[in-house]
Amino acid sequence: MDDKRIEKVSNLLKEEISNYLIKEIKDPRVHFVTILRVKVSADLHNAKVYYSVYGSEEEKKEAKKGIESASEYIRHLLKGRVILKWIPKLNFIYDDSIEYAARIEELIKKVRT
Repeated sequence: MDDKRIEKVSNLLKEEISNYLIKEIKDPRVHFVTILRVKVSADLHNAKVYYSVYGSEEEKKEAKKGIESASEYIRHLLKGRVILKWIPKLNFIYDDSIEYAARIEELIKKVRT
């Protein structure tokens, strides 16, 4: 599969899933979930959806449960709005890179003072 096509599909899925979390999913556990990126497999059958959550550890655990609960519903919504031969199976993966970067920045500030 063409790399540009995979990138376009990844970006489309990221945008659509983000919109669903804001507008369609009523589960309060996913209110602070942000979709960071989507990586679609070359055959378009699987997609890794990387997300971040703003909140406490308990809120992160609840968000994970909420997003896993909504996964099939999100896929169903995609089937109605995205024209693809296959709608990929969505695998949501928590990404702590933003938190990690914030910790590093905080440590650098402490070292400078």
